[in-house]
Amino acid sequence: MFELKFRAYCEICKRYLIVIMLKLSFTPLLITTFPTKTKSPRLFSTITNTLTQNPQTVRQNATTKSTNTPPHKLPPKSAYVHLPFCRKRCHYCDFPIIALGSSSAPDNDPRIVNYVQTLCREIKATPENSNPNPPLETVFFGGGTPSLVPPKLVSLVLETLRSKFGVSSEAEISMEMDPGTFDGGKLKVLTDLGVNRVSLGVQAFQDDLLKACGRAHGVKEVYEAIDILKSWGVENWSMDLISSLPHQTPQMWEESLKLTLQAQPTHVSVYDLQVEKDTKFGVLYNPGEFPLPSEDLSAEFYRMASRMLTNAGYNHYEISSYCKSGYMCKHNFTYWKNNPFYGFGLGSASYVNGTRFSRPRKLKDFMNYVQNLEDGVMNCGDDSVDAKDLAMDVLMLSLRTARGLDLKSFGEAFGCDLVLSLCKVYQPYVASGHIVLLDDRRRSITADEFSSLLSDDDKMSEVVAFLRLSDPDGFLLSNELISHAFGVIDS
Repeated sequence: MFELKFRAYCEICKRYLIVIMLKLSFTPLLITTFPTKTKSPRLFSTITNTLTQNPQTVRQNATTKSTNTPPHKLPPKSAYVHLPFCRKRCHYCDFPIIALGSSSAPDNDPRIVNYVQTLCREIKATPENSNPNPPLETVFFGGGTPSLVPPKLVSLVLETLRSKFGVSSEAEISMEMDPGTFDGGKLKVLTDLGVNRVSLGVQAFQDDLLKACGRAHGVKEVYEAIDILKSWGVENWSMDLISSLPHQTPQMWEESLKLTLQAQPTHVSVYDLQVEKDTKFGVLYNPGEFPLPSEDLSAEFYRMASRMLTNAGYNHYEISSYCKSGYMCKHNFTYWKNNPFYGFGLGSASYVNGTRFSRPRKLKDFMNYVQNLEDGVMNCGDDSVDAKDLAMDVLMLSLRTARGLDLKSFGEAFGCDLVLSLCKVYQPYVASGHIVLLDDRRRSITADEFSSLLSDDDKMSEVVAFLRLSDPDGFLLSNELISHAFGVIDS
């Protein structure tokens, strides 16, 4: 299975992506295939050797490129807020949650009240990145099941964010909601507070699959939730789906996709199940073995989703994300652009001044962290940035998107010689159609045109402006393609 390869880098990605995915129970398809950032094997040594012989290194280019503020040094304009409460833990989930139990009354649960109060203390004690700090342009409430949290406590968090950082009047404010955890009255209060985007955790349209996953809702609750969103006029809403579940067949997956299209969400997120060792699924199943779908079948699930959703008018703008025109998730695109962001709450991560910093996953440790933050004894990372790591981050995250990697900007930051080496190492994949090269007008460069550029570095730099993975086959081969790039960068 792809998921078994490059496990070390998978853990780095998981720690970072825990706060950015629409549903934390899943990693996007093949994100686990990215290689380790520790010493990469030398691939295509004749090319990488020419890179190492160049006098201008990645680090030198990153530190001498411009007097303008580099993107990773800009103040964050996005905030992720982790609300970890669930009715119960799903069988696939190994993320930091607090299971309330089915008999709990969330409106009066002291665990929720105490956590939100601690969360607000964390926000208030967080050092501001600049003065004045720009207002937040996106806020994302993830979990967990944020829709279990009483609206009055959501209001408290939003008011704390506004007081600390400011929140733009045009801000995208997203919230993950699970079917069966909200009604029209709660939805109205939340939208009145400013929530203007909903991510609905459907996962599947088969009761047997939902039950087998340990989900707390059934298909009946899914349709009720969709009706509530539509009846209250929520236009900007996303539906989450899961592929490669135990016993899931192509017919089941096709049915889920068809019913999703009938529901007409403005955004769809498609994730591939990853089996974690410390979960119930991790005890029951081994990746690549029945009843989990095979690697080939998982790839076909991905191709089916790409084909059906794009044919229905959805833009496949990121590996796991599809949207109608104008409904891209602005918050998640902060991550794909490698822009800074704040993270607040249990297990969340921030990316500030080029440094990624994760909070503790256990509640007691998180509360101690907040106390230390208030006391001024918590070091949340320094301002030093490893240029190679930064280049790898930019490349990896850019290649998740349909836009791809902007080679002109990448060359300005990390060196034109690195761009040339990347283009050359990808020559076989341009020929095979897994890599697409574009000029500055975003016109595709044919394999023959590219071959003619290989002997003229100046012409190559002038003509080739963007590099992206093809959809869907390039995305499916992302592990190998990104590992080659990491080998070049790390040489």
